Amino acid sequence: MKSSAKPVTELGTLLRQWRSTRGRSQFDLSLDAGVSQRHVSFIESGRSAPSRQTLLNLAQALDIPLRERNALLLAAGFAPMYSEGAWNAEEMQSVTGALARMLKQHEPFPAVVMDRYWNVLLPNESAPRFFNRFIDLSARKTPRNMLHLMFDPDGMRPFIANWEEVARSLIQRVHRESVGRVIDEKSRELIDALLAYPDVKTGWKSAETLDAGPATRSTPVIPISFAKDGATLNYFSMVTTVGTPQTVAAEELRIESLFPADDATEALHLRMLGHAHAE
Repeated sequence: MKSSAKPVTELGTLLRQWRSTRGRSQFDLSLDAGVSQRHVSFIESGRSAPSRQTLLNLAQALDIPLRERNALLLAAGFAPMYSEGAWNAEEMQSVTGALARMLKQHEPFPAVVMDRYWNVLLPNESAPRFFNRFIDLSARKTPRNMLHLMFDPDGMRPFIANWEEVARSLIQRVHRESVGRVIDEKSRELIDALLAYPDVKTGWKSAETLDAGPATRSTPVIPISFAKDGATLNYFSMVTTVGTPQTVAAEELRIESLFPADDATEALHLRMLGHAHAE
């Protein structure tokens, strides 16, 4: 049931912002959403109030993230459609159960479930065992943030053989893998915090450097190499997301899995963790 709690002008502003973000004209949006260009124009100007389904069609055409779709619905006077419960809420049990199985299947290599801001929500057993071979994880407050772990001189940074290349690629990934491909205020704050670390170049977040550099364009993945006791371990990571999510929490989860990049690394990894103790 509609209410007048939110003015339609707020809806028009939000819709224009998303259309601008996606670089779409009113005509383009009208074609993709199956509504007339005039109707899109009237919604943006506040002269027309869309139906709930029309608004959802517009949001789908603009690939608006679920959290922001709720905001769009509220601005139009409709109730939110997508649950914004916690990642470990009861309604998420089927998803979190599947994620736990994925993490277990990836043993003995590190894998973690992270939120949209790279905070670790759920690790497999090998993740803390691996990082504890380099640093004392217990000294870092929880939830542990993977980006800070990689950038911090008191974290994993001294052990990353190709740190500058990895750090630059991580800044790129924050932009590329942000929910809805949009950098929100909290993501900007995270990037600013990373750029504040010593010897981090502010130019890494410029438009010119958000594309992979020439050293990595020829490879399908960006490797990360860790130096330990005179040996170098080479890995690459894969990121998994939840397909067709129906809740905000499910859409914002990321599963990061670390894989050995060569046979020598795999053998050394197995020997290293074989002598480690689970946290």
